[in-house]
Amino acid sequence: MLQRINALGGLVPPDVILLAARIFPAMVFWLSARTKVEGLSIKEQTYFLFEHVYALPLIPPVWAAVIATIAEHVLPVLLFIGLMSRLSALGLLVMTAVIQVFVFPAAWVTHGLWAVALLVVVAHGPGRLSLDHLLGFEKARA
Repeated sequence: MLQRINALGGLVPPDVILLAARIFPAMVFWLSARTKVEGLSIKEQTYFLFEHVYALPLIPPVWAAVIATIAEHVLPVLLFIGLMSRLSALGLLVMTAVIQVFVFPAAWVTHGLWAVALLVVVAHGPGRLSLDHLLGFEKARA
């Protein structure tokens, strides 16, 4: 009976898993990005946070705010539509690591969940439900 129950997991199409691995972390970063801007401008509050709360070593806070805001807008959109998926997932994985190490080290469970989903995309690609596949940039695994 346990084998039958376990076999049910094999019925989940890999493309659905890869789609979920793209969409859910993308949404986390997109929602974060939207808190950093008002219209087309970065909020003053965002600069304050990067100077006092998210302070990173080796990079000026203004640069960090701009880079993070742009990356959090562009990479999730690419990941969501499945274009340049592995690269986008890798970029968000690097951001996740920076956040974990330098900003919120106590949030390792949350960041670990993001990292696992992003690693799935980096390792296995975006799946057939992606522009990468549609455009021939990625071939589906058998």
